[in-house]
Amino acid sequence: MEQIDFFAKILGHIGPVAVSDSLLTSLLVTALLGTVSAVLTRRKSALPDRIQVALEGVVSACENAVRDVIPSAYREVTPFIMSLWLFLATANLISLIPGFDSPTRDLSVTSALAVLVFFSVHWFGIRSQGVRSYLKHYLTPNPILLPFHLIGEITRTLALAIRLFGNMMSMELIGLLLLVIGGLFVPVPILLLHVVEGLVQAYIFGILSLVYIAGGIQSGPKQENSPP
Repeated sequence: MEQIDFFAKILGHIGPVAVSDSLLTSLLVTALLGTVSAVLTRRKSALPDRIQVALEGVVSACENAVRDVIPSAYREVTPFIMSLWLFLATANLISLIPGFDSPTRDLSVTSALAVLVFFSVHWFGIRSQGVRSYLKHYLTPNPILLPFHLIGEITRTLALAIRLFGNMMSMELIGLLLLVIGGLFVPVPILLLHVVEGLVQAYIFGILSLVYIAGGIQSGPKQENSPP
């Protein structure tokens, strides 16, 4: 039986930076989403066709999901969360195409996404409250809790990366075991399971990111929410 590699393959180096298949696939997914977005949004009309109606429906659904969590800043946060959802859904499902592996089965990719969320939390928090007011919440209700706040920031970032990596890796491993045991009699259920699990994992990662950002925005003094 052909050996299956579950970890990223190093294809070469650019100076000290290793170039892996996961990195190339991630860049491909990013370029694909950017190209499709540019093409589909190039011709917007007051009388939308079916494609425009579908796109507006997707955007509205994402916007409503973000607004339910952060009603005061959903317009600013929606583009980031929606980009996460689209990237992860595509990255998780690209392994259905022969010759491609999901980049999210690589811990370095999920770690990079988690670090991006980490900095986004602070970016939106500082943008909403200002530097002093935002940093002050690390000292409340007592300055002695500062180390625990910092540990919490690190551990939740690690958990975000490891959760996605572990779920995607286990999903591919289960699919392989089912194929080995059942042969060609179970390909369709496996594909359906892969699609559902890939979409669910993308949704969970985005929702957790949204909750963390909401915590950063709302960590300071109470502010009046703008009308939705």
